[in-house]
Amino acid sequence: MAEKKTTGATKTQSKHATKRLRVTYVKSAIGYNVKQKQTIEALGLRRLQQVITHPDTPAVRGMLNKVSHLVQVEEVEEAAR
Repeated sequence: MAEKKTTGATKTQSKHATKRLRVTYVKSAIGYNVKQKQTIEALGLRRLQQVITHPDTPAVRGMLNKVSHLVQVEEVEEAAR
């Protein structure tokens, strides 16, 4: 039977502050490609000037890169719980 090997990364990350991204929807997606509108929707943005936070992951970074002209992004440190 195969055993799952775990690294200590998840345990050490929980002790330290995690990075999150504060995303503000600053420009309307009207007149832009449908895929960009879908990306804005997938990020959870509905209204202009809406602010949400997402974990700092490569998937979220890629989505933000595609709509960087429509959003403002700030890195925020979140204290460990």
